[in-house]
Amino acid sequence: MTDEEARGGRHAALASDARRQVLELLMWSGAALDAAAVAGQVGLHVTTVRFHLEQLESAGLIRRSVERAGARGRPRILFTAGPAAREDEARHDLSQALAGALAEDADGGRARAIRAGEHWSASFAGELRGNAGEGVAPLLRILDRLGFDPEVEVPVGAMADADETAGTVAVAAGADAPGPTAPRVVNLLACPFRADARQAPEVICSVHLGLIRGIAATLGHDPEGTELRPFVGPELCQVRLRGAWVADVSPTE
Repeated sequence: MTDEEARGGRHAALASDARRQVLELLMWSGAALDAAAVAGQVGLHVTTVRFHLEQLESAGLIRRSVERAGARGRPRILFTAGPAAREDEARHDLSQALAGALAEDADGGRARAIRAGEHWSASFAGELRGNAGEGVAPLLRILDRLGFDPEVEVPVGAMADADETAGTVAVAAGADAPGPTAPRVVNLLACPFRADARQAPEVICSVHLGLIRGIAATLGHDPEGTELRPFVGPELCQVRLRGAWVADVSPTE
């Protein structure tokens, strides 16, 4: 697994507010905790907590150990935060520091944040080149890998199928597509940077806009036809894409 893939896995795991809460508890706990103890402190059912712990462990953010106290019965499984969690926490602190500095600009940091996102998109240029014919699929794959849980919104009047495995809605082949002036809408159902975005939306969301615009430009689309609407719902942001984007794909195809 590459460093980029590992970061993507961590971002995906942290797209859940509940998992971030569990991880934060383990990071600041003075001792290893079992699932029951975590459940009691975060106010979730222990079965739900076990699921979140498994996701965090799979992402390399926490570690498990077995308590061997010499007592009879099944030994307790204990969890602690791993080095990767500390690394991500440091990135979070850095993100806040940079956002605070950019926010001092006259425009609240928007212009420089967009440029930063465009520079970020350059790291994906190698895998994007030659994929323009795939329409919106390359963009969805990258957003999915980063933990945004993208879902293409079905245009009005189009037949649609739900891809439950990928968590996306795809327009059926042969369905009427919207005209060139109607935007494709991609719902972002999660965000690994949501806590930072709530504190500094002008900066963090502008970085994401720059990232998406940079990807659009690499795929041969007009980046100025891309719009990001943050927090259209408590846990929902929307990307609007204008131009000849194809929507009958899922991020994992």
